[in-house]
Amino acid sequence: MTSEITKNIEDIKRRVEKAAIKSGRKFEDIKIIAVTKTIDSERINEVLDENILDLGENRVQEICRKYDEIKRPCNWHMIGHLQTNKVKYIINKVAMIHSLDSFELAQELQKRAKRAGISMDVLVEVNVSGEISKYGIAPKDVLDFIKKASVFPNIKIKGLMTIAPNAQNTEDIRMVFKEIYKIFLDIRKENINNIDINYISAGMSNDFEVAIEEGANIVRVGTSIFGKRN
Repeated sequence: MTSEITKNIEDIKRRVEKAAIKSGRKFEDIKIIAVTKTIDSERINEVLDENILDLGENRVQEICRKYDEIKRPCNWHMIGHLQTNKVKYIINKVAMIHSLDSFELAQELQKRAKRAGISMDVLVEVNVSGEISKYGIAPKDVLDFIKKASVFPNIKIKGLMTIAPNAQNTEDIRMVFKEIYKIFLDIRKENINNIDINYISAGMSNDFEVAIEEGANIVRVGTSIFGKRN
C-alpha cells in the first residue's frame, strides 16, 4: 500500500515540474528540501526512499540528533536562524547553511570552517518583505554585505534565501519572489571575486509554486510532505 508520504511527494513532484516548465526550466533544475522539523527518523527514512536526499532543519540540536540517527546518505541543510555560538556543533554536519544574516556570523563560519579544514556553502538570508519578525539583510544592503563577506576563503556564498509573509492568496506575495530574483540577477552581474551565486532558496509548502515560477530553484517543503505538525 502506498504511504501518505509517498503520495504527497508524488503530488509535490508533479507541482514542482509544472511550475518549473512554466518558468522555462525542468524538474531537475529544482532542488526539493524536505523540512524535517519535529519529524521522527522512521518518517524521514520514507522521504529518503523517495529519493529526496536533502533535509532541512531549523534547530541545531535537531540536526545533531538526527545526523546521528539517520545512517543513510543525505544532505542536511540548516534553514533556521543560526546563532554564532552554535556554529561549532554543525559545521561538519551540514551541506549548506541558508541563513547567513550578519557579518559576525560570517566571521564565525569562516573561523570554524577553516579550523575544520572545509569550505562551507552558504546562502545570504534577505528580508525582502521587511517584516520586523523576520531575520535577514535588508535588500538595499545585500550587495555591500556580500562584497564584505567575499573576503572569507572558507565560506562560499552560493545564493540567496528569503521567507515570504504568510498569505491566503499567493498572488499577494508574488512580488517578494520577483524581488529576490532581481537582487540575485543584480549580484550575479557584479562578478564579485570568490562569489559563485547560483541558488535562490524561496518558497515553502503554501507558496513554492509561485516561488519557482519567479525563479527559485530550491524549495523548502515540510507540511505538504508530512502533514500538519502537532
